Amino acid sequence: MTDTPRSATHDDAAPIARALARAFHDDPMMAWFFPDKATREAGLRSYFRTLFTRQYGPHGVCERTELAAAFWVPPQAQDKAVPDEDTLRELVDILGERAEPFRRSVEAAAANVPPEPHWYLAVLGADPAAQGQGHGAALLRSGLAKADEAGLPVYLESSKEANLAVYGHFGFEVLQQVHLSEGGPTLWVMRREAQSSL
Repeated sequence: MTDTPRSATHDDAAPIARALARAFHDDPMMAWFFPDKATREAGLRSYFRTLFTRQYGPHGVCERTELAAAFWVPPQAQDKAVPDEDTLRELVDILGERAEPFRRSVEAAAANVPPEPHWYLAVLGADPAAQGQGHGAALLRSGLAKADEAGLPVYLESSKEANLAVYGHFGFEVLQQVHLSEGGPTLWVMRREAQSSL
């Protein structure tokens, strides 16, 4: 397995969806969207395939390794940081009865989009079979290097508290906690200042 990041293409949709579905199987936000463990992986595959093919693939910067993927939104595409209406319609079909909580979480995320120019890390995940082998870290470093080169900060939200220390290692700090309604998880909004290459 290689952990060297490369640009993702449309042909990568299936392996990306598979890796991310496995990566997010125990993520609090994804477990809230797909509460049935028996069907969660299939739902997550459709969910991430849609995000990649309809939104982040065409408008963002998407990279992958053998068993991990990252979706970034550069500053010139900030209107694509949250799903557009066409993407939302497809996701609503995938989510079924969980569509309304999903819509509200999208609105909550949109309300926290910072006005300053920035890079946004929308999705980062590694298949558990590859975790601890540097796949996620390689993808994170690759995206952060692009933001640093532009002299811009990076934002993300995480619903998994265990990830906060990992992001903290890379210079992220928690700005605020967003508590989603209807028993939804907590989102930690994090920011990383641009790092000088000097």
